[in-house]
Amino acid sequence: MDPISSQVPSVAQLEADQSTLVLRQFRVVFNAVRSHFQQVERQVGVGGAMVWALNVIQWKPGLGVNDLALSMDIHQSTASNLVRQLIHKGLIQSEKSTTDRRSVQLTVTSAGLALLQRVPGPFEGVLPQALHQLSPDTLGRLHQDLHALIQILQADESAGMLPLA
Repeated sequence: MDPISSQVPSVAQLEADQSTLVLRQFRVVFNAVRSHFQQVERQVGVGGAMVWALNVIQWKPGLGVNDLALSMDIHQSTASNLVRQLIHKGLIQSEKSTTDRRSVQLTVTSAGLALLQRVPGPFEGVLPQALHQLSPDTLGRLHQDLHALIQILQADESAGMLPLA
């Protein structure tokens, strides 16, 4: 066998190396997200999704559960669970709407405001913040490529409505 050709990687090896490099990139991203949320929870005692919801309510006092779900791009039942936990912890309060007694208006309590002051930002997490900093072209390519990966995985796309935290 020719000693030079034995040192040249095969196409399969190059593809494996490329997939390994991409896998490493996913690990870096996931670990950055996990580290941020762990730091948030250590510092303030509540999870990242609750912090994000609390911050949204702070900026939009009086919003309802459905509007919270829309603002966070999560399922309404997930938002309801977050609201229930935040009320239980005394971080927000819920009052019946004066115009529609079936809906509620959410506001942050003084304890919730104090908690938000201790949060190491960003409130919505490092991944959404980083994605907002990418160019539209980069986001478009990333969207297409991740869509292809999701199709290969045959993953449940409804999981996209669950927060990472």
